Amino acid sequence: MIPAYTLQQGLPERLRAEAAELYWEAFGSKLGRVLGPKPKAMAYLYRVIRADHVLVALSRDGHLMGLAGFKTPQASFVAGGLTDLRAGYGLIGGTWRARLLSWLSTEVDNENFLLDGLCVAADWRGQGLGTALLGAICAEAQSRGYGSVRLDVVDSNWRAHALYRRLGFVETRRQSIGLLRHVFRFDSAITMVHRI
Repeated sequence: MIPAYTLQQGLPERLRAEAAELYWEAFGSKLGRVLGPKPKAMAYLYRVIRADHVLVALSRDGHLMGLAGFKTPQASFVAGGLTDLRAGYGLIGGTWRARLLSWLSTEVDNENFLLDGLCVAADWRGQGLGTALLGAICAEAQSRGYGSVRLDVVDSNWRAHALYRRLGFVETRRQSIGLLRHVFRFDSAITMVHRI
């Protein structure tokens, strides 16, 4: 049977807007109060997405079905900074947004390959695409000489947490975000690691 999608490294430029939309669909509930309103968030994401730090699943007709971003010591999939935020939100708006976003994980891990966002289009959820993308991330990690993959998942995303556990990821840390829960709409971030 011919698979309904292909996996590849790198995001084709023509799919940048689709990738921004898919990322926002997956993480907008968490980031909406900081990066919203949606039109500004879309412009920001379009600007900062690193096409070389992602694995994508494409349908036979070339549409984006899912993606798995990753982080390296050089950059991350969503690689915006203060300059990018100020360009999209102005001096004051960009500055306070940068401050809030800095409290989310920005660290680089030299021992584990870091997943930087897993997103699957709504029509393709529950059909094994997330599992395939995670498998591709593990293969990418191995090809780069890593022995494990690390990710962070919010405590309220029980569906993703269950998928990661089922695929062999083990919880190694749970960190409360304190009062920031009122901004980001979750209570704690769960770090999980999978040995490959």
